[in-house]
Amino acid sequence: MWSADLYLESLYKECVNQHSTIYNADWQTSLKEKVRKSLGNFDDKKEPLNPLLLERSDMGAYWRMRIEITTINPLRMPVYVLIPKSRNNGKFPAVVTIHGHGYGSKEAVGLNSDYSKRSEEGYHKEFAVELVNKGFVVVVPELVGFGDRKLQADQGKGLPTDNSCYMIASQLLLVGKTLPGLRVQECRRLIDFVQTLDYVDENLIGCMGISGGGLVAAFTSILDERLKATVISGYTSTFKGSIMDRRHCLDNYIPGILTYAKMPDLIGLIVPRALFIESGNADHLFPLDQVSLALGKLTSIYKEFNAEEALASHIFEGGHEICGEQSYDWLVRQLANE
Repeated sequence: MWSADLYLESLYKECVNQHSTIYNADWQTSLKEKVRKSLGNFDDKKEPLNPLLLERSDMGAYWRMRIEITTINPLRMPVYVLIPKSRNNGKFPAVVTIHGHGYGSKEAVGLNSDYSKRSEEGYHKEFAVELVNKGFVVVVPELVGFGDRKLQADQGKGLPTDNSCYMIASQLLLVGKTLPGLRVQECRRLIDFVQTLDYVDENLIGCMGISGGGLVAAFTSILDERLKATVISGYTSTFKGSIMDRRHCLDNYIPGILTYAKMPDLIGLIVPRALFIESGNADHLFPLDQVSLALGKLTSIYKEFNAEEALASHIFEGGHEICGEQSYDWLVRQLANE
């Protein structure tokens, strides 16, 4: 045949046939290191965060601040920090909420791209606001390539939801790095920042991400054990049945990762920490049958580590969108400040 179909299928089978089927501490340690290298081996040198307050707004039940920090010199990341006004004894637990494709962090906090109040509900469902109303300090990073962090050449052009993912990802690949790796490394620096906040319990930090933000939440949680509980929304699936099945954004592809493991095996590296998977039964990007396969594998991995109680899931009536019907309260239980 002239087309590459059979060749690609044979490569896929060759890769998956060499994956480990033994899930133990050695498997976890070895695969985590392979993940780290595949993401691009970003330098863990920690530049001073140098936080700068950009905005402070009284939102009634909570304060909304926008702060920028240094992540990887010379990169500065704008971050929304939502702080409940009502505080019981002690410090707040915190949740890092990671947006997906769109116009960035504003969408998660209920703003349009021009900073006006959002009137229509998008697929993010203002989940940062929902979580601050549950009593969390909520930290919302602007992922590089979206919104205010598009490349200069892309600023002010096209639609607000257009992004710079392809250009950034392709150039990073030329120097042995990846866009998912850059976003993960920036989120790890964000956790450093969260731990400096005197109103946050540094031992009670969770994470929630949707779609491409689900990818970032997953891989950040794999590499950073400071995240005690993780919700992955609209991402958990299989490579074969999702990003290999259609044209996805280049920020979904990590060179060589399939030679090591399938997607659910990778997400399973979070074990034995708490993990919640939510997915819509009509999600066209991450189909239900593939989500079910992934959940089956995750269940097996968590059982191997005697951590079945740390894994939960919710298949809801809906599409590619945040739900929160069960996941928000699950986070409350996992990060209870008692």
